[in-house]
Formats: sequence, structure tokens, C-alpha cells
Amino acid sequence: MMKGLKISAMLAWMMQLTACAQEHNNYEKSNTFKQMNSTTPATQNNQTQIATFAAGCFWCVEAQYQQLKGVEKVESGYLGGHVANPTYKQVCTGETGHAEACNIYYNPAVISYDELLAAFWVAHDPTQLNRQGNDVGTQYRSAIFYHNDEQKQKAEAYKKKLNEEQAFRADIVTEISPYTTFYKAEDYHQNYYNDNPNQGYCQFVVKPKMDKFKKVFKDKLKEAAH
Repeated sequence: MMKGLKISAMLAWMMQLTACAQEHNNYEKSNTFKQMNSTTPATQNNQTQIATFAAGCFWCVEAQYQQLKGVEKVESGYLGGHVANPTYKQVCTGETGHAEACNIYYNPAVISYDELLAAFWVAHDPTQLNRQGNDVGTQYRSAIFYHNDEQKQKAEAYKKKLNEEQAFRADIVTEISPYTTFYKAEDYHQNYYNDNPNQGYCQFVVKPKMDKFKKVFKDKLKEAAH
């Protein structure tokens, strides 16, 4: 995770974000995106459920999903590896097998899992293997960790449809795997963007993603996020 960005790195990030936005424009026009994004929440069930996604740096993912109506809490952590109780320093080596991931606690009577999936493929570039822009390594991979068969089936079906529609300029490489042990990240990673909005990475990487996300989902944002 970059803590200070040099000018050249900042420019590289801006180029990456511009290309990413162009790819998302195709995605947002796809029939599959429209299908996911217009799915009616299960109004008869308001018991909190969990969706778990990895989409690059968890600071970005957390900040984006926190804005959506129906999302009650987002928790950053590590998932999908082979080392128990990993630290951030260990995960950053790429040797523990973990992805930076977020548990998204949501009310299915307000927002559907389908809508969360629609947001997932906006939140990052799912065609990049084991990286997001200049964040490189398996810890930054694109992944959906499903909690039940319904989540698995939806994730696989939508991924297949998006690839068939060529919604992106390359095939989606998102990993779809069962949810296993989730290790909550250190306290300073929680609510990171909101607590550190002026930090370099937040300004030059997280904020542009946030602006894009808010534009796409302007009708689904919490009042404070407008």
C-alpha cells in the first residue's frame, strides 16, 4: 500500500483511473448491469446479511460501500490465505495467500445482493489479475467470497453474462471462492478514508474512485453521501 506518492506515480494512477472509467462505461450500459442494479430487495426479510468482496485496496472498497443505503457496516480484513492471524505487514508480502477484503453487512430489505454485485464490478477493474493499478500482488486480487449457494450461483451467473456481453474490454478474472476464516484488519485500517481524507493515497486513489462510484449510484446513496 503506498503511503506517499511521487508525481510520476500520481500521474500513472490518474491514467489507470481514466482507462478504468472508460471500461466501466461499457459495463454500466450492459443489460447485465441493468439487471443486477434493478433487482428488488427482499422486503419480507430485514435480517442483516453479509457479502464479502476483495477489489484491490480495502480502503477503497470500504469507502465506496459505506455510501450505499442498506449497508449497515463495512469491516476490512484478510481472507483466503493459509496463515492464521496474519498482520498487515505479512499480507503485504503477498506470501500469506490472503486478499485484502471487506465484509459488508447489509439489510436485504433495503438493498439486494444483486445490487451489491453491481457495485462490486464498478468499484474496481475486474480484468486485472492480482493487481489494481499500481497496487500489485495477490493480496489485491479481485474476488467474491460467497456465504451460501445462492450467492455463489448469482456471482458465477453474472460473471458469465458480463463476459458474454463483453461488458469490459477484457475478460473478468474475478475469483469466486467460498468464504473461510476472516481476520479483521488492524484498527487503523477501519474507516480509513473517512478518518484520513487528506492522506496522499486517499486523495489520489480513493477519492477519484469514490467520485465515480457516487455518480453511478447517485440514487442509492445514503443522505450524508450525496
